[in-house]
Amino acid sequence: MIDLGISKLALIGAVALIVIGPEKLPRVARTVGTLLGKAQRYVNDVKAEVNRSMDLDELRKMKDTVQDAARDVEHSIQTGASDFEKQFSEIGQEGSGPLAEPAASYPEYKHPRKKWRLKQGAMPQWYKARNGVRTRALSGAARVARYRPHKIN
Repeated sequence: MIDLGISKLALIGAVALIVIGPEKLPRVARTVGTLLGKAQRYVNDVKAEVNRSMDLDELRKMKDTVQDAARDVEHSIQTGASDFEKQFSEIGQEGSGPLAEPAASYPEYKHPRKKWRLKQGAMPQWYKARNGVRTRALSGAARVARYRPHKIN
């Protein structure tokens, strides 16, 4: 970039003070500052966009390599399956034993006919009442009052 030393900046400031005048210098300095800020934001946006595009390119390359690997694995699985089917069919043709019969019957699905909305508690209410099982929640104040130690006078 442009190499500006302290002496050059002081010279530019002195010329600006003479040309613009001391009363307009703060307004011009503010304007220059805002323009420099906008330029920096624009440069940062461009850098971020370039980084995003580079990341997308890397992700595309990674996606392609993963897809190629998946295709290779799928192809190897298919060839293994076809070899297995060939061997199995050769074994089935040689012998007419139980392997030659493909008739395997599975039981038919039967709906259990449960009414899950009518599910009831496992413990009856009379049992809970007799054994002191809590069925209702206590409020905070009631819990404090219940478990407060008794004062002995």
